[in-house]
Amino acid sequence: MIAAIDVEQVVGNVDKKIVDVTNDSRQAREGSLFIAVRGAVVDAHQFIPAVTAAGAAAVVCEQLPEQIAEGVTYVRVSNSTQAEALLADAWYDHPSAQLKLVGVTGTNGKTTTATLLYEMARLMGYKAGLLSTVKNVVDRKEYPAKQTTPGSLEINRYLHEMVEAGCDYAFMEVSSHACVQYRIDGLKFAGGIFTNLTRDHLDFHKTVENYIKAKKRFFDLLPADAFALTNADDKQGSVMLQNTRAHKYTYSLRTMADFKARVIEDRLDGMTVDFNGQQLEVRFTGRFNVYNLLSVYGASLLLGFPKDETLVKMSLLVPVAGRFQTMTSPRGYTAVVDYAHTPDALVNVLSTIAEVLNGKGRIITVCGAGGNRDKGKRPMMAAEAARRSDQVILTSDNPRFENPEAILDDMEAGLDESNRDRVLRITDRTSAIRTACKLAHKGDVVLVAGKGHETYQEIEGVKHHYDDREVLQEIFNNEKAN
Repeated sequence: MIAAIDVEQVVGNVDKKIVDVTNDSRQAREGSLFIAVRGAVVDAHQFIPAVTAAGAAAVVCEQLPEQIAEGVTYVRVSNSTQAEALLADAWYDHPSAQLKLVGVTGTNGKTTTATLLYEMARLMGYKAGLLSTVKNVVDRKEYPAKQTTPGSLEINRYLHEMVEAGCDYAFMEVSSHACVQYRIDGLKFAGGIFTNLTRDHLDFHKTVENYIKAKKRFFDLLPADAFALTNADDKQGSVMLQNTRAHKYTYSLRTMADFKARVIEDRLDGMTVDFNGQQLEVRFTGRFNVYNLLSVYGASLLLGFPKDETLVKMSLLVPVAGRFQTMTSPRGYTAVVDYAHTPDALVNVLSTIAEVLNGKGRIITVCGAGGNRDKGKRPMMAAEAARRSDQVILTSDNPRFENPEAILDDMEAGLDESNRDRVLRITDRTSAIRTACKLAHKGDVVLVAGKGHETYQEIEGVKHHYDDREVLQEIFNNEKAN
């Protein structure tokens, strides 16, 4: 095990059997290898005495405890978080090297791209796995997702399970947090995809430069036999490729690239798109989805899937839950549920709706902003929503530990006199959605943004069941009954 990491000091016997590896002191048992990680809130070094008392055989840490327990092996390293990733890879017998693993990073489009690649591999007849914001899947067995990219022990456990299940491919979202917290270290990727980069997670990264560096680190780690596929229409696309050893490829709607696409016709229920000179009907709407599909097309060919068969299978793909998910009201208006929770994502969705409507219907937008996250994007989101909608209702999203009213105050600060009269403020999300639907006429579109696939609303640390789609369905059922 310790051959996989840079060891600074060893105290005790290394010739001993380990029964499991954990970073959770509560799960340590007789024969465990415990990794003491310094977290943002808790430093696990304080639990080392309790872990050794529980029978742990070995401890990996950055600082040795004052009391050395008899019979326990201590391995001191400079960075126990990075060591955890490398030990996880070794413990599970290097599962990523036994799969064709493709990572997807970027601000928007990660979930859709990774999920569609998983679906593409399955349509091609292969077994595959998926690690995403919405769910984790091993072949066809689904597990709930707790975060965009799991911890390194969890990642490798899932990948190992995929190998055991006979999977050929694995696709995963790679978050900026995962990049700087070493969660992807030790993984062998067959390819990496960059979607785009806009403002997000500055509560964690502090600056846009740090956010860019976090994403770039993923491409810097790619091996020489992997592919790096980036969006040439995003100015950060070329930055991602600067220091990568991987084979470089690009995709674009606007400039020269290895993989090109052009929208021929756009509708709310689908599009006609030209991919590298071949027209295709797809069940997606919006240019942002063309970028997602184009990256899927490019990655599929780079993985060796036949071109003609790839195009046929792309026509069978369907949108991911909560990503531009359309629902039709009995009264003739359309509701769109989308996860858009950044200014850029909101612009993408609203621009798509405006292009499809072409002035023949109104846009009514319901949106909020999450609590305890980047406050700087709140006024920007309200401003974009007001600029691109006929009516806006500001409401609660996941307030977490913040006062929902204070969040809405921050959003309203982005409004000016020219659009303030088109904005309502209804804190209760269900009431906000109901009001939007009452305001809608036949041919209008109600956009419910921010939560998408989520089935909860987080308030004061408690996740209450809540689903925008269920609220809309109940409204539609009442419309039908009346």
